[in-house]
Amino acid sequence: MAPSSSSFLPSNLLVLLGLSLAGVILMTRRLRRRVPKEDLGAFVQRLQILPPPPPPPPKAPHPLTGLTFAVADIFDIEGYVTGFGNPDWARTHEFATRTSPIILTLVDGGASCVGKTVIDELAYGISGENKHYDTPENPSSPERVPGGCSSGSAVAVASGLVDFSLGVDAVGGVRIPGGYCGILAFRPSYGVISNMGVIPVSPSLDTVGLFSKDPNVLHRVAHILLQLPYGGLRQPRSIIIADDCFELLKIPASRVTQVLVKSVEKQFGRRLLKHLNLGDYLSSRIDSLKHLQNGKKNDESTSTLLSLANAMRSLYNHEFRNSHDEWISSTKPVLDPFISAQINRSSDNTLALDCCHSARDKARLALYSLLKDDGILVLPTVLGLPPKLNAKEISSEKYLSYTFCLSSVASMSGCCQVTIPIGIHEKTPVSLSFIARHGADSLLLDTVKSMYAILQEQANIASKSSFSKSSISKEESAEIAKEKGNAAYKDKQWQKAINLYTDAIQLNEKSATYHSNRAAAYLELGSYLQAEADCTAAINLDKKHLNNYLIFSSMFFYFARMLKHIYEGELPGRCWATIKKQLKVSLSLSLSLSLSLSHFMNLQLFGIDHFKYALVLEPTNKTATNAVNRLKNVFP
Repeated sequence: MAPSSSSFLPSNLLVLLGLSLAGVILMTRRLRRRVPKEDLGAFVQRLQILPPPPPPPPKAPHPLTGLTFAVADIFDIEGYVTGFGNPDWARTHEFATRTSPIILTLVDGGASCVGKTVIDELAYGISGENKHYDTPENPSSPERVPGGCSSGSAVAVASGLVDFSLGVDAVGGVRIPGGYCGILAFRPSYGVISNMGVIPVSPSLDTVGLFSKDPNVLHRVAHILLQLPYGGLRQPRSIIIADDCFELLKIPASRVTQVLVKSVEKQFGRRLLKHLNLGDYLSSRIDSLKHLQNGKKNDESTSTLLSLANAMRSLYNHEFRNSHDEWISSTKPVLDPFISAQINRSSDNTLALDCCHSARDKARLALYSLLKDDGILVLPTVLGLPPKLNAKEISSEKYLSYTFCLSSVASMSGCCQVTIPIGIHEKTPVSLSFIARHGADSLLLDTVKSMYAILQEQANIASKSSFSKSSISKEESAEIAKEKGNAAYKDKQWQKAINLYTDAIQLNEKSATYHSNRAAAYLELGSYLQAEADCTAAINLDKKHLNNYLIFSSMFFYFARMLKHIYEGELPGRCWATIKKQLKVSLSLSLSLSLSLSHFMNLQLFGIDHFKYALVLEPTNKTATNAVNRLKNVFP
């Protein structure tokens, strides 16, 4: 007899109950994840260190009166154990007997310290994730990492829990979380702030860093820490864009550079803007980096930046182990496997360390030579959007290497750097960084303070623009390509300059300037027909305006015509060099006098005279004599 359907009810009910229970558990977990952590998980410990009472009127109040701050759990505070991001460290160390002098300086200045914040385990990571104390929640992007190692300090500021906070930065521990959380982050010049009362991580790279959302607060607090005098805001005389660094970005680079360029133009004028391939520049000045490329084949610029990053990581690992290897060996702490693997990276090669020390010394000299007393270098802070929580990307060697390419510039040179937020991309903060030479902290802070508002304004305009990205970037891209071409021309990279000017012409074929500039590069390579064609195009494009660009074009036009005939024979090298030198003098003279086209054409005879003068160097050379005769035929 077949069983009735009622006999299946108990098992069906069990299935339904099981599915319902699983759904409830899943929903509970989802809701639990959405429940915000207390203080977003930023703090390890709450405490209070209050400032002295303010002086009575008419005396001025303390400069930091009314401000609150937090410090990363790597700073000593009397009566508290400095945890260093690891419970085993806290368990095996005593209460601090003194408070870090830097904290006392801020408290004496009127600020109130309200707690200690989470750091990466042993201050070693850059993601901000800590399995012992959980990961502080990034207020701007809760599903993404806050960045480390000073993650809690960044989150405390970004969420408005404090006005400013302190962290430590050896390889990006302040700058990276500043970029990921969308706040200002300041790494001072190496050695200008005392590290007393701070657990060492990598002594030759460690700096005390500062977070704030308000540029005025950042400026005030930094002046107290650095003991800088107050005065008028200094202005930079050059702002240099590291083009190859922006090429590493995983978000549209034009989105960032457009905001920067427009802000500089509005604040200071375009004359301050310059472009540079930073990797090429460093490669020519830090020869020891070639020994650290590990045989990897990348383009030369990227190889240089990766080598600088490798040098920084080698120093970091070596010095960390020197400071803490004995404790790790004796205590055998429970460490995150990723942190443990990073700590155990081989860094005992003496020759490699010598190269690293040499690279660090030469990097400081190179940046000093580039920036001098009043220059600002601009590059991205991070590669792009913060990685998602628990993403494999965070632990990948590629992510680490290219992130350290950007942070190693200031770390290895000892320069000061500020991370500056410039709006949102895909609901996530975007930032860039300003760098000034070692010791030029005042200039850097003044520049950030004076430019912050205009940067935010331009970032807002860019985000709300109704134009498509291609239509926005076409003209901008042409101008950027031209500037890159000018930089290549200055470095005597003629073919690279031609390629860049060609890109500019393709983007904006109606610019006489781009044709004129390409003509100049063609002439350096001896491509006279191409130079003549570009000059003709420039003149045709600019017939109505006899400005300097037209004169520049005209000069090269006639220069090309003369050389085309001259080089039917062969001029000696010495004579050719003199010709170029004299023609540059002629060009400079014509530009300074702003000659009209009709007057400028008289320079034909002026040029012939200079050619004749050049041939005096080798009066018996028949080829040279024939060349002069051919010149006379060109302009009878």
